[in-house]
Amino acid sequence: MIKQQKIDQLLNRFEAIESELSSGPDSAKLISLSKEHSDLAPVVEMLRNIISVRDEIADLKEILDDKESDAEMLEMAKDEVSTLEKMIPKQEHDLQILLLPKDMADEKNAILEIRAGTGGDEAALFAGDLFRMYQRYAALNGWKVETMSASASERGGFKEIIATVNGKGVFAKLKYESGVHRVQRVPSTESGGRVHTSAATVAVLPEAEEVDIKIEDKDLRIDIFRASGPGGQSVNTTDSAVRITHLPSGTVVIQQDEKSQHKNRAKAMMVMRSRVYEAERQRLHDIRAGDRKEQVGSGDRSERIRTYNFPQGRVSDHRINLTLYKLDKLIAGDGLHEMVDALINDDQARKLSALQEEI
Repeated sequence: MIKQQKIDQLLNRFEAIESELSSGPDSAKLISLSKEHSDLAPVVEMLRNIISVRDEIADLKEILDDKESDAEMLEMAKDEVSTLEKMIPKQEHDLQILLLPKDMADEKNAILEIRAGTGGDEAALFAGDLFRMYQRYAALNGWKVETMSASASERGGFKEIIATVNGKGVFAKLKYESGVHRVQRVPSTESGGRVHTSAATVAVLPEAEEVDIKIEDKDLRIDIFRASGPGGQSVNTTDSAVRITHLPSGTVVIQQDEKSQHKNRAKAMMVMRSRVYEAERQRLHDIRAGDRKEQVGSGDRSERIRTYNFPQGRVSDHRINLTLYKLDKLIAGDGLHEMVDALINDDQARKLSALQEEI
């Protein structure tokens, strides 16, 4: 049950915003008010629906209390009250979801970085499996994946691969994938049939624009050099590779896949902005949330988040203690939605618990 004081506060604020908007504020204020109005509008609509249902229940109960009401009218009113009262818990739950603090990065595109960890060639193969899993998951969501840079391993897979993922609500879902992914399986090169354990690290960053984070030129060191690689047409013969260092944080981004120095620099700056933006976003999150390790989707990439056990056909997410015996379907991308939805629901449940103390 949401307190009447909270309801009045929200409705009064919405009316105040509409009044300010109608008075023709300056452009800066207009943008801010319009954003707040847009965020509050679905909340107020749900509130008004709840109030309408409560008022209707009150009117029907007056009929039930009226001794002059005929039997047929009483029966109809009783049924209607029962139906309406069942609606309120779901409406209030939906309202609480709308009132949860918004992650301003949720609607952004994402930069996906996958790196092979411990396990040598097998880790690189697993990194390739993960990338294909996210490609399929993206396709099912109508998102577009574009590879920015890739370092292939000798036996297949990737030592490192970085890609952009563009679409609606990309970061809202993919952000839960940041962390260490562990695989347990028998490598194709293993003659004795022994199960090996390898790992790959996934980093999902919200794609930052210049308006999101300001990086001063004086804070950057840009080095130009000749691209290196395994040989062939993919290796540039000019000094077009770019290494950008963000001096305050020590963040380094290298881009060499394009033959154009200008394109490599643009791609490197895209990744740089996103890494610096994510670091600042996490810093602010730490301040608000206290111990980030208690939060689902924290993006702490030093933490092992999931294990893919091929001999047993299971995948386990250690943050929410969920095990699914659908590894083949999940690693193919088709079953990943079930894991992501469970993480989102768990995250919402934690936030709802904190919100209920406030409202």
